[in-house]
Amino acid sequence: MSPKDLLLALVVIIVWGMNFVVIKIGLDDIPPMLLGGLRFTLAAFPAILFVKRPQMPLRWLLAYGATISLGQFAFLFSAMKVGMPAGLASLVLQSQAFFTLFFAALFLGERLRATNLIGLLIAAGGLLLIGMQGDRSMTLAGFVLTICAASMWALGNIVTRKVGKVNLVGLVVWGSLIPPIPFFALSWLMEGPQTIESALRGIGLSSILVLVYLAFGATILGYSLWSRLLSRYPANTVAPFSLLVPVVGLTSAALLLGEHLGVLQAVGALLVMLGLIINVGGGWVAGRLRSAFGGSPA
Repeated sequence: MSPKDLLLALVVIIVWGMNFVVIKIGLDDIPPMLLGGLRFTLAAFPAILFVKRPQMPLRWLLAYGATISLGQFAFLFSAMKVGMPAGLASLVLQSQAFFTLFFAALFLGERLRATNLIGLLIAAGGLLLIGMQGDRSMTLAGFVLTICAASMWALGNIVTRKVGKVNLVGLVVWGSLIPPIPFFALSWLMEGPQTIESALRGIGLSSILVLVYLAFGATILGYSLWSRLLSRYPANTVAPFSLLVPVVGLTSAALLLGEHLGVLQAVGALLVMLGLIINVGGGWVAGRLRSAFGGSPA
């Protein structure tokens, strides 16, 4: 990877890692469902005027928007509102990688490799440790909702695989048209018109900056740069960079929000990271070892 593209990859990781701190700050003034509706409204408009609609059936575009955009962030924003720390959210959400493996096997008939299963078991043990330490720093409801968010992200990944190669930026922008109305409807039903009015009337500079960051930074800029990297390099070269997202998330949450992991949470976090590393790179290592000892690299 060229130095320029390496820098772009690091920009994406920092933007996505900081995303969780920004969400936490935004939820101080804007309720979760309203925040989701505003985020995706800004992500869709005016970008759809300049970005071509991806070549895919409407039903799959609706499925993508309903899962990876509406479902994921409805659960994630709610989780962080009810007590999921920003740093741990950035880590637990990466369990989407294992949900994706499971759903791919279930719906697409893809095979699970031994390294996938080993990584899954190690990460599951780590998530269990994290979930066991539910105290003032993390609620059980927040943890469970974050797991639900990860499962919705994974379903969105399956939709993306189903439609094949499409322009990722176009998919993100046009997929952002789907969530606003359901988000605003949920906000009206769950948060109430008075809460919505109060939040909109009291919106300040910090809330505006949060929305700009979430819509244009984490959504449009992040996915634009990520799709650029995926178009230039093999997926197995680009994918490992995503492992740095929870590192940035945990570090930024500690520095900016004063979040600290308990002992079980720290051990669990290490196990989750180890499981993710095995899942991403274990197949390559196993193939190299088989080649070195005269076996098939398949």
